[in-house]
Amino acid sequence: MKKILAVEAKLLLRDWPGVAFSIGLPVGLLLILGQIPDLSKPDPAFGGQRFIDAQLPAQMILLALLTTSFTVLPSVLTTYRERGVLRRMSTTPVPPARLLGAQLLINLMVALAAAVLVIGSGWLVLGSQIPANLVAFLLVFLLGTAAMLAIGLVIASVAPNSKSAPGIGSLAMFPLMFVGGMWIPREVMPETLRTVSDYSVVGPFVNAMRDTWAGELPQLPHLAVIVIGLALFSALAVKLFRWE
Repeated sequence: MKKILAVEAKLLLRDWPGVAFSIGLPVGLLLILGQIPDLSKPDPAFGGQRFIDAQLPAQMILLALLTTSFTVLPSVLTTYRERGVLRRMSTTPVPPARLLGAQLLINLMVALAAAVLVIGSGWLVLGSQIPANLVAFLLVFLLGTAAMLAIGLVIASVAPNSKSAPGIGSLAMFPLMFVGGMWIPREVMPETLRTVSDYSVVGPFVNAMRDTWAGELPQLPHLAVIVIGLALFSALAVKLFRWE
């Protein structure tokens, strides 16, 4: 496993533009949107918090995760399949779960770097709050990131080629961004849409992050949806995975 991780890390660094985009886009948007004066005012809809304290950073972290999981990760694995890399690996004792696990861990590190930069830049430049319950935030972040990456692995497993993988990922990404509150905060969503968000994995993930930002523990229903999503999509990724 260590050797696979080392090789995948080197290959990921060679494709640095994709990594830079996944990290730079949410950080840049955070700093740009954070300059809007109204977002720096306490809002009763967010429990008296400012939009830039929890809502905006949580959304930017979600954007980084979805970009990594739904565009970067599927493109890498489908490119491996097209170039015959996976076919050659199939002749070795390496099981699919180990390769997929290595990809999940490598991209988890990218997502963690993006989250640290989003939180750090928001705190240093905008004066945003950092998560008050850091331990709970880290737990939520790791579970949510793993769930997002598991969905990305499913996309990589079913995409026919590297050209179609980003398109399929985008078809899944933008609806999830919407129900995750990227454009419309959950507080102003219609009841039906809010219910969809509650079971979308991304909705509970964002809500759990915001709870930890306020110093609270994440709600158990939110954690349950994230864990179920992680287990379901991880199993699907392993089952649907194909070497060629």
